[in-house]
Amino acid sequence: MVAAFFFYYNYKFSTYKFVDFNKITLYTKSDIFEPKNETYYLLLFSSKMSNLNELIKKIPKDAPILAIDIFQQRKNYKNIIYTTAGINTIIKLIQHLNIYEVPVVVKIKRYNKKLYKQDSPLEVLK
Repeated sequence: MVAAFFFYYNYKFSTYKFVDFNKITLYTKSDIFEPKNETYYLLLFSSKMSNLNELIKKIPKDAPILAIDIFQQRKNYKNIIYTTAGINTIIKLIQHLNIYEVPVVVKIKRYNKKLYKQDSPLEVLK
């Protein structure tokens, strides 16, 4: 039983990805995003394709929402950390997390200072 748990834990640890905010620069309306909370819901979406107000209704409220707009508009939303990034950063994030469809949300949890670990599977919001 202990061996099964160990292999399951190693499998889960290796399949979930890390998000390193030392290597990823996200921009808010007037500043560079610095993570402060223990957990976030990372939402990758396009403001050209999706209505953010409708998307956030589908995301639990137990952690702040870090929304990354791939259309790269900088807006202010109440209770949402609205960010953009350069296209190279967005492409790296999409490839790293194996994202094939947007809008998508994933919960991330602090692992070490600015290093966060994926804490849930990717969920495509429809």
